[in-house]
Amino acid sequence: MNLWLFKQEPDDFSYAELEAAGKTLWDGVANPLALKYLRQIAKGDKVYFYHTGKEKAVVGEMLVSAGPIKDPNSDDEKLVVVEVVPSKRLKNPVSLLQIKADSSFSDWELVRIPRLSVMPVTLKQWNRIQELSKQIL
Repeated sequence: MNLWLFKQEPDDFSYAELEAAGKTLWDGVANPLALKYLRQIAKGDKVYFYHTGKEKAVVGEMLVSAGPIKDPNSDDEKLVVVEVVPSKRLKNPVSLLQIKADSSFSDWELVRIPRLSVMPVTLKQWNRIQELSKQIL
């Protein structure tokens, strides 16, 4: 099992909408590095859902339930999707400011490549986000 983070503008699709839908195909990824990562994802992998835009925070967890497969809504053979289901909402969102202030994340792509929408998460980073989500700011 691998760990990942997916970014999404909540005005386009939020974690609450994922919870209501029960599952979704994670599509719209076109960046070559993000697509490379998306192709490495397997059923059973865990994913953090990160809201971009004004919120800029990790808000919940997802589980990959299928994929990767060719994007059924695109003629571009390079584009792939994975199916995700909601797992749990974090007790408290973990903001980008918290992440940037924590040395555990200094080399993470979330900090270094801010436009990247799909990226791996180390176990240490995953666990640190869990710890931060339990803190009340």
